[in-house]
Amino acid sequence: MTPGSYVVEVIVENKPLARDPEGETIHQNLILKGGYNQVVGVRAGKLLRMNVEANSPEDARAIVRKLSDDLRIYNPAAHTIQIRVVG
Repeated sequence: MTPGSYVVEVIVENKPLARDPEGETIHQNLILKGGYNQVVGVRAGKLLRMNVEANSPEDARAIVRKLSDDLRIYNPAAHTIQIRVVG
């Protein structure tokens, strides 16, 4: 199979029960003060977009998952990650 190029995104967020000071600040100081009271919460995170050469989308996702774990792109004690192939 000929390798293709895939765009893989990694979303790193604080775990659901962990405080998110950045999200709280955005919510309080921007959104609520801007009059958007319909928004009841904000969670901030990081988005990493990687261009990966792989044999399939599944292989591209597996490569990014492995490098995220091996290179400690995130702290598994404090963060969750989502990995998705977007292109």
